[in-house]
Amino acid sequence: MGCGKSTAVSDTAGPEEKPSMAMPKSEATIKSALLIQKWYRRYTARLEARRRAAWNIYQKIEYAGEQDQLNLYNFFNDMINHVSMSEPGRNKFNNLVLTRQQNWRKSTGTPSPSPSPVFFDKGSKKTSAAQTSIECEDLEFMQATDPSQIKVSAAYKGPVLKFPLTQGAMEMLINHFKNNQYLHAKYTLELLRETRKVLKRQPNINQASTSIARQITVCGDLHGKLDDLLIVFYKNGLPSVDNPYLFNGDFVDRGENSTEVALLLFTCLILNPTALYINRGNHEDHIMNIRYGFIKELMHKYKEHAGKVVRAFEDIFSWLPLATVIDQTVLVVHGGISDQTDLAYLAKIDRHKYLSALRPPVNAVEETDKELLAAIANDQDANGDHINLREWKQVLDILWSDPRNVFGCTPNTFRGGGSYFGPDVTDLVLSKHKLRLLIRSHECKHEGYEYCHDNKVLTIFSASNYYEMGSNKGAYVQISSDSTSHFVQYMASKSHKKLSLRQRLSLVEESAFKDLKEKLYSHHSDLMAEFQKYDPANTGLITATDWAKALEMVMDMDLPWRTLRSKLVRVSLHGLVDYKSSFEDYTLHQFTKDFGGPSITEIMYRNKNSLETIFRIMDKDNSGYISMEEFEEACQLLGEHIKTTISPQYISDLATSIDMNKDGFIDFNEFLEAFRLVDNDHRNSVKANVPANDKQVENGHSSEVVKSKSPSSLNKKKIPLSTGSKKRTVPESKQVDSTVLVTPVAENGT
Repeated sequence: MGCGKSTAVSDTAGPEEKPSMAMPKSEATIKSALLIQKWYRRYTARLEARRRAAWNIYQKIEYAGEQDQLNLYNFFNDMINHVSMSEPGRNKFNNLVLTRQQNWRKSTGTPSPSPSPVFFDKGSKKTSAAQTSIECEDLEFMQATDPSQIKVSAAYKGPVLKFPLTQGAMEMLINHFKNNQYLHAKYTLELLRETRKVLKRQPNINQASTSIARQITVCGDLHGKLDDLLIVFYKNGLPSVDNPYLFNGDFVDRGENSTEVALLLFTCLILNPTALYINRGNHEDHIMNIRYGFIKELMHKYKEHAGKVVRAFEDIFSWLPLATVIDQTVLVVHGGISDQTDLAYLAKIDRHKYLSALRPPVNAVEETDKELLAAIANDQDANGDHINLREWKQVLDILWSDPRNVFGCTPNTFRGGGSYFGPDVTDLVLSKHKLRLLIRSHECKHEGYEYCHDNKVLTIFSASNYYEMGSNKGAYVQISSDSTSHFVQYMASKSHKKLSLRQRLSLVEESAFKDLKEKLYSHHSDLMAEFQKYDPANTGLITATDWAKALEMVMDMDLPWRTLRSKLVRVSLHGLVDYKSSFEDYTLHQFTKDFGGPSITEIMYRNKNSLETIFRIMDKDNSGYISMEEFEEACQLLGEHIKTTISPQYISDLATSIDMNKDGFIDFNEFLEAFRLVDNDHRNSVKANVPANDKQVENGHSSEVVKSKSPSSLNKKKIPLSTGSKKRTVPESKQVDSTVLVTPVAENGT
């Protein structure tokens, strides 16, 4: 039986039949691994394509906002330069654009700062005149920011700063800011005045060394993100002689803790100026601060003392150094360079003249001062005021430029300021100054840093979650004395750790497309007119190619529209696009009848940010209010800027409608309420619950009443608005329940 049993086994499982019955285990494992790897690569490739699409949307919207800001300010400059001195409008436009410091000089008769002494011999009379002007300016600053009359309430439990500062003060401030508390206005002003003293002693280009610490840490944009700064300090330690730092500008605007970030950096600078270096960024600029949130933040936090604090920051930003050179081999600037960049020239200019880099400083030339004009290389405007265009371009390029992989140097049309510089320009500037590396910031990078130009240009960006939660990592770089670089990446939020990669991407993508849809709606009329050119039969359907062409023509945004169409519109089974579905998600809240035509309210909404910028420039006392006349004037200026006729009747009716308390003043809450998009899904759910007595009839139609004191129903973020110190009397009803509605869009997210 043993043999029979043995034979049966051999008949059913002979050696020649085994390979056909089962695959070797090792081979099956390899094939499974290859299949999983192939699937994972396709999966990650799709996610990366989606991430890049969302990233592209955020970046295009962000840079379009910066370009709008520059165009608006250029409009003011052109208006000033082309309006005759004899025209009464000249003073109006000058008053609109001049900074608070310049207005103070004008009203008190204090002379403007003379041009930089670099144009003259040290022994000349011009040098003494410039010195006198600087002394007058210092006196004006001390008077405008005097904290001695500010009383500290007994209820204040925060840090009490005493000078000279100690390391304990720094740690006390960190703990205070962690608890979402503010530093009192009195101590803030004292700290800022001490900071100005330190910065005035620093050169235009700092020289940093790693000879003692053997390394230096370089951080990029922080944009008011206190969590990111605290993470950097936690991971890398506080600044000291043995642990020096370089912060490369743009530490304010966009984020909600710009004040705290700036005060911590300034405290470190005061404690030891050789342990921390700060470069100026394009957002350390008063005009940028008006649009991108820092002025708004200061008004909210310092209330009646906001004017003094704003004035102090405005002046301090103009004293920030423009660049830093590490070990004479690494150049660190905020934006970039151009083929005209000359560090020797930059080292000699009077950087403090550039209160805003968006407009070159104009110095009036007296008839007896003709030798001054002869000393400046033929840079002169139409009114006989001199402008050193070469100097201005050097500053603008340092703060605003971006690298590109195309050879040459061209104007930065994407942002509206600075230059695009190619690999050849990088080689030219680095070899000219005997440098090996250029470190810059200015651009958000997904990983927090990125090399380009054969690893000769490094972009470092330290604000994580810049566009949206999970959108990017922050990073800093440690430059060692042996020329090696070590990167540290981080992400400030804890919530992203609980989400998968796909979930994080979905959040980023959803926010990006929301912002893009709002952008599309702001061009509703123009887009519909362009769509209908491809739909003469008015079917509501056009091809995807025609739809993309129409968007490219109107939006002027270089986006892959055909790829994005599934997220923006409905597409039929035959591939045709229902172009009207682009606008179904939102309705423009119309506060008043449109006397100027069906698209005027839309135009006002589209240019809301520009109008708000004009609004804030007009509000010179930081009160948060402007008069009806000033608002109407702002609308007229906007019409000039966008070359669109806005009916005076429409402007007057709009001003009356949004002045809900009928007191003759308009606050920011009323202004922003007048121009907003309503989410139709949310609106329909609200309408179903609106009581009958909360509806009114206009022109025979029932319309929803939006209650101004219930902004939470608008899905907006509420920020209390300071009434500030007012030169005019504002009714008490305006001071009680005033808020600013801030729409979370990528531009101020940004």
